[in-house]
Order: sequence, then C-alpha cells, then structure tokens
Amino acid sequence: MRFTLYGMTESESPYISHPRIMVLGVQPGTPPFRIVEIDGQVVGEARAVIDVLRAAATFGITVHDLDDPDVVRWVGGDKFTWTRRGRRVY
Repeated sequence: MRFTLYGMTESESPYISHPRIMVLGVQPGTPPFRIVEIDGQVVGEARAVIDVLRAAATFGITVHDLDDPDVVRWVGGDKFTWTRRGRRVY
C-alpha cells in the first residue's frame, strides 16, 4: 500500500524516513513488551531500551541516537514507553 502525499508516493517523498529499526506498540505480557522489527522483519521482543540496542547490534547496526527518526521509529510511544497505560519508565 502506498500513500499519496502532495502528488508523490511514500517512496518518493523526501519527508518520510524508512528507518531500519521499528519498535512497535506495547503488548500485554508479564512484563509488557514491544515487538522489534529490523529491515521489515520481526526479530524479537524488547522489554527495555537495552533490548532494542542488542537487537540492532545483532544485525550490525550501531545506534548513536535513539531519538533519530531516520534510525529508529517508535510506534505507540517513545523510548520511555514500556507499559500499556503509557506510563514512562526511566
């Protein structure tokens, strides 16, 4: 599926990044977790930021800035969101 933005498709738009790492929304569990995708493939679950960094390292990706949307896309919260209610964990 492609989205049109001002007459351009998503793949042509200079404003939409395609980061290699996607961290999806919080899933129920004990403890809750987030699914991590790298290059469009599910690679595992993360229960904390360190799990995201470990997954990236496994695929040879060094992450210098977790807030860089060209590197990591956080879906359903940011790097501090690890519970379903949106509470931030520091």
